[in-house]
Amino acid sequence: MSSAAARFLSPPGPLLLILAVLALPAQTPPQEEPPVFRSTTALVSVDVLVTQDGKPVTGLRAEDFIVREEGVPRPVESFAHDAAPLQVLLLLDVSGSMGRLLRAAAETGRQALAQLAPQDEVAVFFFARRARLQQELTREKDLAARALREAAVESGLGAGTSLNDALLEAAAYLEKLPPFPGRRALIVLTDNGGVHYQLPDETVIRALSRVNAVANAIVPEGVRPPRPPDGAANPDFTPANIFLIADSTGGEVIRSNDAGRRLRQLLERIRLRYNLLIRPSPAPPGAYRRLSVELSPSGAARARGAVIRCRSGYYAPGEPGP
Repeated sequence: MSSAAARFLSPPGPLLLILAVLALPAQTPPQEEPPVFRSTTALVSVDVLVTQDGKPVTGLRAEDFIVREEGVPRPVESFAHDAAPLQVLLLLDVSGSMGRLLRAAAETGRQALAQLAPQDEVAVFFFARRARLQQELTREKDLAARALREAAVESGLGAGTSLNDALLEAAAYLEKLPPFPGRRALIVLTDNGGVHYQLPDETVIRALSRVNAVANAIVPEGVRPPRPPDGAANPDFTPANIFLIADSTGGEVIRSNDAGRRLRQLLERIRLRYNLLIRPSPAPPGAYRRLSVELSPSGAARARGAVIRCRSGYYAPGEPGP
């Protein structure tokens, strides 16, 4: 094009400006980020077990539940049943007194884990005086079953049972992982022995709340929760209490010397829990918010006399101020 022609066409007229604007590609409106199912973000996960005569109740719907936060009903933003993917962490007490229970679990571990769905993941921790991650989260259930067999002969983690330290290790492991759009459950095989130094149960419950994990346990027959401390007890030393931790997070404690059979049953019950997601109400960072779940009239009609287990509360996102 000649320079004279270029001067004739410049600057562009209003019509050309309009045409140029129309020719621009359409701007895509911003997409809303999908919710991340952790208590540190938008939604709080409430994992619920519904039983009738001791057996899990299936087939309930979102409208069959009422979730209350501090006594106020909260809408269920999302709902899932057994289709939700699952991350299971097995925490195996390898202290000297646990040999029989571990051997029983090892004998049937492969069959117990086989009932999990293909997308479910399993990790294995060993603990005694110290804790160690033995098997990273994997979908290969045979790898987790092999770790179960190795637990029965493990002897290199010291004498004692540091249960709360192991639970904190498991929570820290989960917290470092990418956001997980499913449910998380811990299964602890322990005799609930040991004493903790300056590590109260509330610290563990808070850590498990942050990662939306439910703690369950299998303990030998005859094991009972520790007695309440008397006035002479040193508050720096607290006995192991998996019963309190399981109850606070919505899990179960099963007493049995047949750990293999009970592991199969517990995995089945975890798989059949319901996952209800709610949007928390505004609260100061770190404040504890009480939760409760009940069946609506429609749910109560479908499961008369049902018993519900769920976490007792959660901690509001953020760290409390000084």
